[in-house]
Parts: sequence; structure tokens; C-alpha cells
Amino acid sequence: MTAGRVPARSAGRGAPRFTVVDYGAGNLVSIEQGLTRVGAVVTIARDPSAFELADALVMPGVGAAAPAMERLTAAGLVEPIRDWIAAGRPYLGICLGLQLLFDGSDEDGATTLGVIEGRTTRLTDAPTLPHIGWNQVDRTRDHPAFAGIERGADFYFVHSYAGTPAGPDADAVVLARTTHGSAFVSAIARANVLGVQFHPERSGTDGLRLLENVVGLVRSGAQAAAPAAPASLLV
Repeated sequence: MTAGRVPARSAGRGAPRFTVVDYGAGNLVSIEQGLTRVGAVVTIARDPSAFELADALVMPGVGAAAPAMERLTAAGLVEPIRDWIAAGRPYLGICLGLQLLFDGSDEDGATTLGVIEGRTTRLTDAPTLPHIGWNQVDRTRDHPAFAGIERGADFYFVHSYAGTPAGPDADAVVLARTTHGSAFVSAIARANVLGVQFHPERSGTDGLRLLENVVGLVRSGAQAAAPAAPASLLV
């Protein structure tokens, strides 16, 4: 699949401020470029002070959960991230940034953020691992982040593990599934939290469209919110 072209949006007055967390495991340049292209002002967070003026938080990631959590802990970012999400503020997790939302990871036994009940588990019956390349993302319900994107559109993946929601709300959290051997959860959404297992910043036109949709949702929420109220991703 070749990447199409999405017109760049100018990050002018009123542009939402996206803070991308740097914990030594993210594809920061591509994510920063993608968000900037669709109209966000992007800052990189290496400590909690970068959260102060942000409208949305982005957790990117490649690598494993234990080293990521160690770096987040060393930077004093774990509790600020949990507090951000608990306050109803917009959070986008990409690849490992989605997996870290769960209680723990079977990859290396790490305890993760515990925002979503469940664990990160190894892909089952996979013909190849890691799962690298384009694959269909089959949505189980509508969501404004996927507006203008065809059902079953292809996105780019690089991973061997995926989050597995648990508990009474497990099905309600799931936004999309993808098949590589057995089906796995490739997107989740709950209130202000959106997570995708694929890499939108590497997924051509549809990936940029998803980022543009998220930026638009945050912009709308930030404009509608009272000065003391957080902007929700879905309100």
C-alpha cells in the first residue's frame, strides 16, 4: 500500500496542544510530524512540567513494557499520567502506549498503568512473529476518531503482543479487532481514552486522517470547555 497525500493543516491560533511522552521507546519524530501536519502544536514531555499547558497526551512506543515503565518511573511520569487520565483529559496510546494502559504484561511480567482491566498477551496462532506490515482493522462500533475512514481499512503494525481487556466491561472497551492467526484487539476506546495497536503515523492517508480526527476532537473539546474544566476526547 502506498501512502496518499493529506493536505497539511496550519497550526495557527487556537491549535490544540499535544504533548508526546518521551520515555526512550517512541517513534517521536514521525508522531510529531504527523500531528503537526494535521494542525496540532506538539511538545515533547520528559518530565511532568510539560503536561501543564497540554490539551492532550500521546503515549507512543516501541519496545517492551518493563523498560518503558522503568523509564516512566525514573522520570516521575507514572502518577501524572494516571492522574491525567483519571481527570478525564484526552489520552491517545499508540502500540506500546496502548498496551501500557492494562494491568500488566505477559511479555516481561511488568506491572503497567492499570487504567484498563486486563493484560497484554502474546498473539495466538500467529503465522509470523513479530506481526509486521499492513493489516485490516475491523471496527466493532463507530467512533469519531475513525470518521471518513472505510471499515476494514489497512493500517501498519509492528508487534508481537496486544492488550486483552477483562472484566464486565471488556467488550464495551473494544473498538476494533484485527486477525493475524487469531483475532486480537487493535483499538480500544473508553471515555477520554483512545488506544490503537497500529501506528497511525506510519499508515498513510488513513493514519493521518485518524490523527486529524483526534486533533479535531481535542480542538472542539478545548474550545467548549470552561477554563477550569478538562477537554474530553469524546464529548
